[in-house]
Amino acid sequence: MDLGLAGRTAVVPGASSGLGLAVARELAAEGANVVLAARRGDLLWEHAAQLPAALPVELDLTEQGAPQRLVDAATERFGRVDVCVLNGGGPAPRSAQEVTTEELAEAMHTQLLVHQQLAMAALPGMRERGWGRIVAVGSSFVQQPAPTMVGSNAGRAALASYLKTLAAEVAADGVTVNMVLPGRIDTERVAALDRATAERTGVTPQQARDQAIAAIPTGRLGTPEEFAAVVTFLASARASFVTGSQVRCDGGFLRSL
Repeated sequence: MDLGLAGRTAVVPGASSGLGLAVARELAAEGANVVLAARRGDLLWEHAAQLPAALPVELDLTEQGAPQRLVDAATERFGRVDVCVLNGGGPAPRSAQEVTTEELAEAMHTQLLVHQQLAMAALPGMRERGWGRIVAVGSSFVQQPAPTMVGSNAGRAALASYLKTLAAEVAADGVTVNMVLPGRIDTERVAALDRATAERTGVTPQQARDQAIAAIPTGRLGTPEEFAAVVTFLASARASFVTGSQVRCDGGFLRSL
């Protein structure tokens, strides 16, 4: 299947590792120009050098003005931004009672406001050209909040609500807006959460991992490549009638329809 991404330009934050890197590689494999952004510049340059048409941009997306600078850098190099992936790290584990007001405010900044700013920076050009894709990396916590992940629960759910509203506003302009909900994907972030669970519950990290896998019907963790394939499809020309949607990639972890 030709996804129609050859020659398109995609911006992918958090691309130095994990899901962001996997998405960048998958988009590049489909012929897209890829702008990789993250704070770890050394890794970005290394990864970008392995892709056919890539621009590494070292920045902290949470800093003031960084989302616009990222879109400007992509436009200067490739002339346009066609695909905007909303991706970034998640807050530290906290329960609803132990999280502070300051921590919750920070979570809303990093999980909602920064992504809103990036989408707004990329959107005018997309609407003008009549084609664009905004794909957010969410979490299964959007639909099933986790007990100790209140910052991620609240911030990503707020982003989902914002994007659902945005999707209806820009659909007639040829711009689709969707969110992919990863379950437990085999990344360092998930490994860190397993370590946090082990420390909190008194088991080993491997036991925490095994317990989590036992709750997944497929009986394993997902791979970053499997997740990236879903994002890439939603970013493609083939997904032109899919918008305002949340697509799960969780091995059946969420039991609701």
